[in-house]
Amino acid sequence: MYSDLKYRLVQTESCDLLKTEVSEMDERKGQRQVMCGNLDLGALPTDCFSLIISLTSPRDACRLSLVSTAFNSATESDAVWESFLPSQSQALIPSSLSFSSKKQLYLSLCENPLLIEDGRKSFWLDRASGKKCFMLSPRDLSIIWSVDTPWYWRWVPKPDARFDEVAELLKVWWFEIRGRISIAMLSPMTHYKAYLVFQANEVYGFDYYPVKLSVGVVGTEGSKRSAYLQINNGHDVQFPKARVDGWLEVEMGEFFNEGCVDDGELEMSALQIDCEEKKGGLILQGIEIRAITPN
Repeated sequence: MYSDLKYRLVQTESCDLLKTEVSEMDERKGQRQVMCGNLDLGALPTDCFSLIISLTSPRDACRLSLVSTAFNSATESDAVWESFLPSQSQALIPSSLSFSSKKQLYLSLCENPLLIEDGRKSFWLDRASGKKCFMLSPRDLSIIWSVDTPWYWRWVPKPDARFDEVAELLKVWWFEIRGRISIAMLSPMTHYKAYLVFQANEVYGFDYYPVKLSVGVVGTEGSKRSAYLQINNGHDVQFPKARVDGWLEVEMGEFFNEGCVDDGELEMSALQIDCEEKKGGLILQGIEIRAITPN
């Protein structure tokens, strides 16, 4: 409309009324530009900032806190950090624990994994995204020859482990470990990777034959890969990898939870059953299901 009026003005230079109309629109346009260029963020209510930040992510919230004092104040509100906490996470927190703010609760769940289900699982949040992560203890896994056969596997305490006891492999010929977790426990629309977490105590028998690893919904093919749990004879492999907690891990596979299935189970397995070589020396802490945050 504005450009059309200017065209009419050129065609009708004698029309004073039209000139006045264009002049007033020029003035209003200039005022709008000035107002947009000098917007005072501090004039907006804190609740408005909190709502905006709650629609981002924990990582973005920390970054926005550096923009201005107004944003910094909003990022400390319980409303923001309440939105980052998974709906089911509150039910997993023991009543003996108390926190002064939702942000403190969030950070605690990121830094201090909780034991749940009678200590058979470990639960925490991914710091950048707030997605739920878990580790299944050896007692929560199906380990062939670990029940009533102390000459194959034995259960021992380990001070640097998350659980009261871990499984130490003494010797087996048939190596088979399986674990399952309900998909409903995982965060929807989230990319997960599973890892076998262990230590090597004079490990042997895993150098010439790789362990077959898989991750997938029960009843489906899932993702598959192989890894050597012991590096020998110049094998050019990327596993195992050292963790910051002093343990080792091998990636078992990945899974994207679309959030449309609530009654299925995710199964992870580690097998080496096609060779007759005796194996031993592993100390198993568990299987970790970790949310992966895109870069």
